[in-house]
Amino acid sequence: TFVALVLCVFTGTGPASAQQARDAGESDVAARAWVLTDLRSGDFLAGEDASKKLPTASTTKIMEALVVLENGDLGEEVAVSRDAASYATPAYSNVGLLPGDTLSVRELLMAALISSGDDAAYALAEHVGGGDRAGVNRFVQMMNEEAETLGLENTHFENPIGLDEEGHYSSARDLATMARVAMRHPEFRDIVSAEYASIYTADREIPLTSTNELLFSYRPATGVKTGTTPDAGESLVSSASLGDEAYACVILDSREERFGASARTLRYGFIAYDRKDLVVKDRQYATMEAPYHRDEAVDLVAEGDVAGLVDARPDVEREVELVDHPPLSAGAGTTLGRVVVRVDGKKIGET
Repeated sequence: TFVALVLCVFTGTGPASAQQARDAGESDVAARAWVLTDLRSGDFLAGEDASKKLPTASTTKIMEALVVLENGDLGEEVAVSRDAASYATPAYSNVGLLPGDTLSVRELLMAALISSGDDAAYALAEHVGGGDRAGVNRFVQMMNEEAETLGLENTHFENPIGLDEEGHYSSARDLATMARVAMRHPEFRDIVSAEYASIYTADREIPLTSTNELLFSYRPATGVKTGTTPDAGESLVSSASLGDEAYACVILDSREERFGASARTLRYGFIAYDRKDLVVKDRQYATMEAPYHRDEAVDLVAEGDVAGLVDARPDVEREVELVDHPPLSAGAGTTLGRVVVRVDGKKIGET
């Protein structure tokens, strides 16, 4: 049992709202919705209409990739069906797959994520869903089940590709969550960070070029996925990493050049925030009176670091909780309490 004895409060401003972002020099993003989040924790940092349900276009393929990575075998061979190859026409984003082409699940995932191949995405859905058009429907159901598992309340899928369809939507904030979860998979990180790649059928090489121009123009960029349809407009889920900081930016139906707007927003994250040790290992945070030893006390130090993302004037609380019945004897390494850290009222961690 613990009892809270000490509360240390350092006042200031918490994580930036959209207005604070603009006040700090960040231009607003001209889009139907946008968000900037901490890629590690998922914390909201700035945005507008971040929970609004909107068409998602090919950013849908982030969730498709998640379902494939969690349910498929990347080494399995897949024969491209006529239905899948029917998407290899100018009306769709495609990599030119032909009926009977055989590629691995990994190669199809590369084609779907790097070059946004609708033909590859459909072939993946067929295969992982169990085959044919019924398999595609089962796969879409798996996507919706995964969205529910992740707590994405503003997301629902009707197809695996991102085609405009009633009932097919997500939000900027939900897409940022999808990206954060997907980026935990090394295979996903490797694929979405690739500028160029190649896949191979039995008789030809298919070169892939990323549709994410941010990879070519903004050095810290690490992914993730573009999306463009008439209803969704030009959209982009992007990520970037520098040192121990990483951010995700989602822009849906951009009214300005989406790659420049994303780079500007990600750059703001690196300028406005820092990841700091809010509790430092071996630093003293409390004292405790020794039982039955009048006027004697022991120093209590943190067992480990607790790091968190903060702006220039963070509102940090460190609450020290000590055991209410300390042992009669204790030595170095004995746990006698904990220090809990909150930033802007939200728990960051404890040790």
